[in-house]
Amino acid sequence: MLKLKKIHHIAIIAADYAVSKRFYCDIMGFTLQSEVYRAERASWKGDLALNGVYLIELFSFPDAPARLSHPEALGLRHLAFGVDNLADAVASLSNAGVVVEPIRRDALTDKQFTFFSDPDGLPLELYEA
Repeated sequence: MLKLKKIHHIAIIAADYAVSKRFYCDIMGFTLQSEVYRAERASWKGDLALNGVYLIELFSFPDAPARLSHPEALGLRHLAFGVDNLADAVASLSNAGVVVEPIRRDALTDKQFTFFSDPDGLPLELYEA
């Protein structure tokens, strides 16, 4: 059996690197650990951390095709982040102009959760920790 240690990172390709960097850093609370422009690929790459742990590789690529989100396609569905206070998190997103779905309750865990999207329509979830 393969002995995985953890999820190392999640790669996200943004249509507008600067817009997505602002979203993930200024609204979601990630910190930019490193950033490089790769001229041979006309591509930015930023390494973003959450609570000091490297988690997201944010890329830009010219002419990347749009991601199919609706209807739900096969493969990775969404990224979920745990929060202590869902109402406060939703208020913070709403105050930043992010549209958030109504809060729902997980029938199995009795925890609250909600969905919203990043600037490119990638589905994101907040789940009550």
